[in-house]
Amino acid sequence: MKIVDITDKKEWDKFVTGRKEANFLQSWDFYEFHKARGKKVVRRGVLDKSGKIIGVYAGVVETARRGTYLAIAGGPLIDFNDSKTTSAVFDDIREQGKVLNCVFVRVRPQEPLSDRILKLLSKYGLKPAPMYLSVEYAGVLDLKKTEDEILAGASQGFRRKMRKAMKNDIEITADTDDASIKEFCRLEELHAKRQKYVAFSSSFLTKQFEAFRKGGEVLIYTAKKDGETLAQNFMIFYGPEASYHYGVSSMLGTKYSAAPLLHLKAMEEARKRGCIRYNLWGIVEPDDTSHRFYGVSEFKRSFGCEELKYTPAHDMILNPLKYRITKAVETARKKIRHV
Repeated sequence: MKIVDITDKKEWDKFVTGRKEANFLQSWDFYEFHKARGKKVVRRGVLDKSGKIIGVYAGVVETARRGTYLAIAGGPLIDFNDSKTTSAVFDDIREQGKVLNCVFVRVRPQEPLSDRILKLLSKYGLKPAPMYLSVEYAGVLDLKKTEDEILAGASQGFRRKMRKAMKNDIEITADTDDASIKEFCRLEELHAKRQKYVAFSSSFLTKQFEAFRKGGEVLIYTAKKDGETLAQNFMIFYGPEASYHYGVSSMLGTKYSAAPLLHLKAMEEARKRGCIRYNLWGIVEPDDTSHRFYGVSEFKRSFGCEELKYTPAHDMILNPLKYRITKAVETARKKIRHV
């Protein structure tokens, strides 16, 4: 067994898409997006004696005034029951972090939360992180269910919105046109002002879109009425999962209940592509009514989704002195932002 840099996209994606738990967080193109942002990335693969890949992890180096760190979201993708491989991978992660002059490595495994995985991370010296890394609590729909079965499991309020939307003569399109991502960026700025959050930059969104477009893994779904955009969804289709990555809407979109139609259309496409689940992504606890994402969480729950808690982010501390600064800053920031 050895661990090496992987430089072949087809080889990488073939392994990752074959993992039932995987999604775009460990896809090749997600790290092409990070490279387009000027970031350093790592793509490491575990090879068995025959040279076959049996595990991988990808990460991006993030720089901050409080310290540089390596972020590994949705990974490593390995058999955590194989102690030899697991030990070798975490040793390699530590070495990569040191080579890249990182203060720490932040890891958020693509594993459901369990005492077993928490004990394992502790065994390899990782500590619970003060801040999340990607979504840790998600709403997921089983795409082996038909549309009728999903609607039957949805809330009455959701079905009522669907009936309302179907009466409103809303046009739904899906494409990868430059005009669509440009419109998405425009609408997101307006949406952010209305909902009082900091919008992603147009460059950030466009570079993601372009990276996934090259691999045929993205579609922008748009709902329009009388030529005016009501809502848009930024969807990623990768391996076994369709991901509702971002969504925006106008005031009219809320009025005409356009969002449910976008999701049903995306689910149709996901089934065609062989996806087995539809990830609505981040939700918060049902009783966390003061959280800024409480409203959108209740919308996602209205689908009747399964609630999945991933293993939360853990840090491998490489420079304890500098890490104290990171921990203090992030702990305060999380409290202030209530995220």
